[in-house]
Amino acid sequence: MNVLIVYAHPEPRSLNGALKDFAIERLTQAGHAVQVSDLYAMDWKAVLDARDAPARDHAAPFNPSLDSKHAFASGTQSADIAGEQEKLLWADAVILQFPLWWFSMPAILKGWIERVYAYGFAYGVGEHSDRRWGNRYGEGTLAGKRAMLLVTAGGWESHYSQRGVNGPIDDILFPIHHGVLYYPGFDVLPPFVVYRTGRMDEARFAATREALGERLDTFWSTAPIAFRPQNAGAYEIPALTLRDEIAPGSSGFAAHIEQAVAAEALSD
Repeated sequence: MNVLIVYAHPEPRSLNGALKDFAIERLTQAGHAVQVSDLYAMDWKAVLDARDAPARDHAAPFNPSLDSKHAFASGTQSADIAGEQEKLLWADAVILQFPLWWFSMPAILKGWIERVYAYGFAYGVGEHSDRRWGNRYGEGTLAGKRAMLLVTAGGWESHYSQRGVNGPIDDILFPIHHGVLYYPGFDVLPPFVVYRTGRMDEARFAATREALGERLDTFWSTAPIAFRPQNAGAYEIPALTLRDEIAPGSSGFAAHIEQAVAAEALSD
């Protein structure tokens, strides 16, 4: 399999750097081909602006969506954007690796998403009608590929629990899981999260490596998060709200995930 790691940490000697090197080694030893987009090492341009569409009409105001659409369709995108899109198309699986900064990804990774996810590539694709609303949320250019977040956090795991002060980690990561990854079609695996990174001794680091290795070894057999596909009947179109019979009484992030129902034991 082909695996792309999009890595966002400014210090190669960090915990993230060590985990990234370990992931490359583990995946390579298992026979997978690995590419890494090390955004800080690449000096990645994080700002989406008119320079990303060099052939645009410079007499007109810059329109991020429409100029992105024209640049992608006409093959006039900046070379760094086109190169990352090629990597995404090459990959069977993508790992986004980053430290959790201010409850989200670092700005450089957000900028990678904004620039690489061009109109016509990651969004704005498919039929828009009263029957379908584009190929997204389970469909799209990147459908059939797998994705996982590898995230480090300074806080304790309990801080990110259901009653923790920071809020549940699944809720914090939902915009990335559902919006950044599921939207263009990825099958999104549960995240691999390392907590309390400031208290990482050798024994805990060894245990973390072992746990990460197991996740990488089972990457293609792990069940993805059961997000509800947009065009499979769960949502009213074009309102794009859940039908009344779907998850009645439920709202918020959890309503958009199919909950497993335990089978009741049958008695004679």
